[in-house]
Amino acid sequence: MTLLEVLQSTTDYFKKRGIESPRLNAEHLLAHALKRKRIELYLEFERGLREEELMPLRELVKRRGQGEPLQHLLGTVEFAGQTFLCDQRALVPRPETEQLVEKIAECRMPNAECRVVDVGTGSGVIALSLAAKFPQAKITATDLSDDALSLARENADRLGLTDRVEFCRSDLLTSVIHVYDVIVANLPYVPAGDRRTLSREVLRDPEIAVFGGERGDEIVRKLIEAAPSHLAPGGLLALEVGIGQADDLAALMAEKNYHDIETERDYAGVIRFLFGRYG
Repeated sequence: MTLLEVLQSTTDYFKKRGIESPRLNAEHLLAHALKRKRIELYLEFERGLREEELMPLRELVKRRGQGEPLQHLLGTVEFAGQTFLCDQRALVPRPETEQLVEKIAECRMPNAECRVVDVGTGSGVIALSLAAKFPQAKITATDLSDDALSLARENADRLGLTDRVEFCRSDLLTSVIHVYDVIVANLPYVPAGDRRTLSREVLRDPEIAVFGGERGDEIVRKLIEAAPSHLAPGGLLALEVGIGQADDLAALMAEKNYHDIETERDYAGVIRFLFGRYG
């Protein structure tokens, strides 16, 4: 079979299996199997593929068809212009979280040398992206999961940022000692009862990184209540939250004496981000 024929047959298979963006998935896996850049495939459409080239692709296609996330199969994910390691130890980073980083970096970092903590860092994408953008900032990354922290440290080493980010095992802020100018978090926010509505791919993420309790926002509420004792005067709390949660959480922030409370929408038009200052 030619490369184009393999690409077309793989795309058709993914369509039948209900894979979102089937052609794009097929291109990524074929490029990965052939150790090519995706754009290079277009220069080799008529090339015949040998059996030894097809064997690793077949296994990847099978696993993707069963719902294993593309990022796990590739072993990496692109986020904020950098390539991060990605596997089952932490949540697959989503575009919404990349947008959260953009919103903080563009206008909400108080100064170049401010102190930032990323709570529930997972694979480290938020903390490490901010560390790359703000070389003088003092950044801490916390997580309750040892597996997630090990992945985040590997990403720091891969990106040459090991000396720039302090990693700490902590249940929210219980084990941190500093006061911060910015507390940022993408915490679990899916209600436990929504399990049946989730995609096969999301269900491959660690449960501890997905489900936030019966309501979904319980862990976020705990952070809103705990954050003031770790925020410098006028410090920022920046959150990614679930669909339909922002209004109630903003009301809680107002009740807890936060000010300058704002909500913002993601690229899909969903109110996804919540910002507030304290003191």
